[in-house]
Amino acid sequence: MALISYLRSHVPPGLISRFEPGRIVMTRGIHDLSERGLLTWPYLVRHLGGDWGDLDAHDRRVNDTALESGGRLLSSYQVTPDLTLWIITEADRGVTTLLLPSEY
Repeated sequence: MALISYLRSHVPPGLISRFEPGRIVMTRGIHDLSERGLLTWPYLVRHLGGDWGDLDAHDRRVNDTALESGGRLLSSYQVTPDLTLWIITEADRGVTTLLLPSEY
């Protein structure tokens, strides 16, 4: 939760208060990319603020509904032409995972 505490002290409240992320974890692929310099926190801030990234209109509506109903939340961000980052928050809001689509 240190990351959430940091974000709360450095990011305007409305950007990260849409829902609680639970435990934040990343897969091996994202960890390896982070070790090589990929900054993941800007995408996490976007996800927590309800900016679902590069989803189509239908999937954005599904997420918006899930915010109210407690469903799973998925964001997709095209980091580079060859790199997509997914962030998934489970329906129970217990865990948020940063992952590559190939790791799903």
